[in-house]
Amino acid sequence: MANVKINAVGDQCPVPVVKATKALKEFREAGTLEVQVDNEIAIQNLTRLANSKKLKHSSEKLSDELYKITMQVEGPVEMSEADINCAVDNRGDFVVAIDTDIMGRGSDELGKTLMKGFIFAVSQLETLPKTMLFYNGGAKLTTEGSVSVEDLKNMEAQGVEILTCGTCLNFYGLTDKLAVGGVTNMYTIVEKLASAGKVIKP
Repeated sequence: MANVKINAVGDQCPVPVVKATKALKEFREAGTLEVQVDNEIAIQNLTRLANSKKLKHSSEKLSDELYKITMQVEGPVEMSEADINCAVDNRGDFVVAIDTDIMGRGSDELGKTLMKGFIFAVSQLETLPKTMLFYNGGAKLTTEGSVSVEDLKNMEAQGVEILTCGTCLNFYGLTDKLAVGGVTNMYTIVEKLASAGKVIKP
């Protein structure tokens, strides 16, 4: 199995995509391609590349100025010059507000499955939300053990702001279990909702 790592820190678009494209062309067997960059736009462009080639991938914010994306490669990947492109920030002027870990009414078991699907679907949008807010029962979705943590980390790495109500974490005894994003307060939640062009609430 081939495992290739590329350091594209400090490189401006389209260099990270060019480097990734060249590496993908050279795969002759299954393996992984990891690319490290220092900005969210590069992660967004690399994510588009992975999606266009139907490659499984995950991205992670390692620090304030270090991100990585890992692509699962099954073998040689057909590439063309059309795959090399730079796009502007793909975050839209909308906020996703989630106040429960269950979507809809009826079966709680089904509701948990639906919520997982909802968050995954948000992560696949062509235009990502600017911010995702989690409060009351929704706070459980950003903590250790949540099935949505990886999807949320992928979005955070692409610049989506993930904020969870601190009072809610404390109420559920999850203050030390936060696994993605930051802690916020009601003032900031109201401010984010009031300034959003649109609010989506499952």
